[in-house]
Amino acid sequence: MTHNTTSNSSSSDLDAARLLLERLGLTPEDLLGTSAPKPQAPTFADYIPEVAKAVSPGTKRVYGTYWNRILEHWGDRHLDEPTTLEIQQLAETIRSQVVVRRNARGGRGAAEHLIAAIRCVYNHAVADKVISEADNPAKNATKPRRLASTRRGLPDNRLDEINHVAATTGDDPALDTLILRLHIETACRRGGALALTLRDLDPDQCLIRLHEKGETIRWQPVSPTLMTHLREHAQQRGATTPGDQLLRYRNGTPITRRRYDHLWTRIGTHLPWVTTQGVSTHWLRHTTLTWVERNHGYAIARAYAGHTTTNSNTGATTTYTQASITEIATALATLTDEPHPLATNQEH
Repeated sequence: MTHNTTSNSSSSDLDAARLLLERLGLTPEDLLGTSAPKPQAPTFADYIPEVAKAVSPGTKRVYGTYWNRILEHWGDRHLDEPTTLEIQQLAETIRSQVVVRRNARGGRGAAEHLIAAIRCVYNHAVADKVISEADNPAKNATKPRRLASTRRGLPDNRLDEINHVAATTGDDPALDTLILRLHIETACRRGGALALTLRDLDPDQCLIRLHEKGETIRWQPVSPTLMTHLREHAQQRGATTPGDQLLRYRNGTPITRRRYDHLWTRIGTHLPWVTTQGVSTHWLRHTTLTWVERNHGYAIARAYAGHTTTNSNTGATTTYTQASITEIATALATLTDEPHPLATNQEH
């Protein structure tokens, strides 16, 4: 009995020792000073393309530019070479080189995205056991503090000015006014409008399916008038198969983000306050959601925006107070002064 007890005790001690060494990232050879050299980590040039294959298209689109900058500066370096200080210095270098745009904020966004992009690389490296968590230099890199947003809802008279310029200037007023109405009615993001296809229209219920950031998908009510114009636009400009992008130029070519840039540059030429304040499409989202919140409450505004309830800052109550699509449609009907097939309490 004594022999068995001693054997069991020794076995438990060995297991405990092995567990401790594993947590410390050590091997028995390390204690003897005879550990084999660790294999060298891959270079950024070797590893970043592999990470790019493992992320979603949206993540690749956001981080791709910054991965390219990392490759420009550190392509030949190994992942285990840079320090946290060097990552911070690289972020400041990228920040200082950012192109100054009308809505620039001192390059903070570039520095923030650079650090997020390199963290993504190192998180994959840790998961692949290319480096240990203790050797991850990106986890302690500090992102720039975010400034409060200067965007806000626009008053009716300013919104009227923007719509008037879009409708009376440029080479394609029909396209530009359709873009503005789509954003004003739905408060969708630019990416959601660009991703809209023919199969995303439900004319019977006056709904459109939006594909937005974070790979979220939602059905959003639109007015019968907007639905009619969207369908006519698709028919006239060559969107015929279900997967065809809906918003197009007159020659049938799908629009890109450049159309938005040209639109706001033109509007700013006619309305100097637009350029001065850096007004963009996202201001329309602020405008609509502010109106919905003031007139129909926070829960409906949250659902109208397509925000999820996964954010812990919103509180558990939002799980039980989510607005229905009927309530969203009712808010839209009030906003547009048009009946909607899913809305309630409408006067005809």
